[in-house]
Amino acid sequence: MQVTPETYFSHGAGLIIGEMDEPAPATTPGPNDVPGKPSHRGPDPRDALAFDPASLPALRGGAFDFCWLLSRGYATESALKLVGDRWNLTERQRQAVRRSACSDDARARRLTRRCDATGLAGCALSIDGFNVLTTIEAALGGAIVLCCRDQTFRDIAGLHGTYRRVDETAPALDLLGAAFLVLGIKHCRWLFDRPVSNSGRTRALFLAYAERHAQDWSVELVDDPDPILKQSPDIVASADSAVIDECARWFNLARHVVETQRPEAWIVDLYG
Repeated sequence: MQVTPETYFSHGAGLIIGEMDEPAPATTPGPNDVPGKPSHRGPDPRDALAFDPASLPALRGGAFDFCWLLSRGYATESALKLVGDRWNLTERQRQAVRRSACSDDARARRLTRRCDATGLAGCALSIDGFNVLTTIEAALGGAIVLCCRDQTFRDIAGLHGTYRRVDETAPALDLLGAAFLVLGIKHCRWLFDRPVSNSGRTRALFLAYAERHAQDWSVELVDDPDPILKQSPDIVASADSAVIDECARWFNLARHVVETQRPEAWIVDLYG
């Protein structure tokens, strides 16, 4: 159903009010919760139901409506509540709609600065480390990866100050290393958020990989990669909307790696 101001604001009292997700059950520490021991970046147990084929029409309707409202200047939080209630979306589904959506102007602006894989030979990349790494880990672990309106791939959760190496980390590094060789990348400058837990260990892991495989990588810990990436003269590899809204050129690295090397990953496209 196409949204108009009349359907939202003249009939607001008749909108279907969605139920919130029940809180996730509490868990006790298991063997994979030992600090420093790998675990999986797998699917959320709610996702099989939240993103099954029967749920996609409501998710796509909510995503369309949310983008429609964003394109007309409505505030993110109020617009998300409006469409989430209208389409009876759970919290997990609302999170996916929010992560994948953007306004018409933002989409057009981002796509005009996107670089194609065929033009990267001999170029340097500045890479939003955790942003790229966690999306590829999610794809390898069987978690949902969102095909977003701006053509990026994003995982649902994002990163919120905490990171730990998982079983998918080493395979993700292998896929990235192989992709750089095929693309002909001259140099990779990895930027990781210093305040994120285990960022120092992650830097050491990447440096060791680069040395072992003769990759021309620099790996830096910075307080905030975003302003550096926004001003970088290099092509930027990120799916962070704040970064790709302002950087001069960007490449869809996580999507390229997943599509070319793990096409069987669980991709949810709300705009197809």
